[in-house]
Amino acid sequence: MEWAGGGRAIRVACSLVLLAGGAGLLAGCGSAGAAGAGPGASCGTTQTAANVPVVIKVARGTVNCGTALQVENEYAAKIRDGQVQGNGGGAPVAVGGWTCQGYPTPEVLSTGNASQCHTASAAIVAVLPVPSPASTLTTG
Repeated sequence: MEWAGGGRAIRVACSLVLLAGGAGLLAGCGSAGAAGAGPGASCGTTQTAANVPVVIKVARGTVNCGTALQVENEYAAKIRDGQVQGNGGGAPVAVGGWTCQGYPTPEVLSTGNASQCHTASAAIVAVLPVPSPASTLTTG
């Protein structure tokens, strides 16, 4: 879903709410709001523990986008804080009732999926954004 009109302002406002820890205020920040988003929906962008931008997408079930972004941000924080075992924090970890795990590098490179968080009824993935052709050109 494309952001209309003041989309940049909305994204900035949502980011500020996330930084302030106001997950309950995020209902309007995702593409589907409080009602929940279904498979294939994008819930917005955030960053991995290594500050790599990712798009949070619903892979299965119905997910509140504010919750999806909060879970991904808490997962990244746990990795940054050294609370996740495994090479680069790849082992499964519990995050607010979800189980999150990073994908191995070869899979990230072939699919673009950096990590997944799931419950019994829903799953979200953190996907590397596809760069535009102009941003991949080099001169020299």
